[in-house]
Amino acid sequence: MAIRKIVEIGDEKLRKHCKPVEKFDLRLKILLRDMADTMYENDGAGLAAPQVGILKRACVVDADGTLHELVNPEIVSREGEQEGPEGCLSVPGRAGVVRRPMKVTVKAQDAKGEPITVTGEGFLARALCHEIDHLNGVLYVDIMEREILRDEKDEDADVPATDVPADSAAQPASTPPDGEACL
Repeated sequence: MAIRKIVEIGDEKLRKHCKPVEKFDLRLKILLRDMADTMYENDGAGLAAPQVGILKRACVVDADGTLHELVNPEIVSREGEQEGPEGCLSVPGRAGVVRRPMKVTVKAQDAKGEPITVTGEGFLARALCHEIDHLNGVLYVDIMEREILRDEKDEDADVPATDVPADSAAQPASTPPDGEACL
């Protein structure tokens, strides 16, 4: 398919509350495939429609070795708590410490409009929350507890990274690989 241009911080599209998807047609399937291709091309673990300039409630996540295409996703349960570094393809060159649930259950629809449920723990839970935040106009920089400075990133290399390269996503969700990439 196609690699789309990623919208970066400062663009008002990232601050908008996205509208629900109502048409489950070929255009939606192409959007989801393009988003996945764009995510993988940029070594991300997730990408939301507003990050490619589309103000619809759709996102893709691959933080556990499985591509999840989520349309109209909503978090229906949260358990526990985790704190860790996050980055974002729309906020290049930065990272911050963000508190997220340890486990979430998300109800959504697939590309055909069929209901689906995804339960994620650890890194997958973090990625799901991060992408759904995008659909509500929220960036991780809005909720981070503190920014991680460049020299601090090197010192904290053993801290699980929120955003990992796609080729590393097959590792267990609770222990993502060292390093920094973006959701």
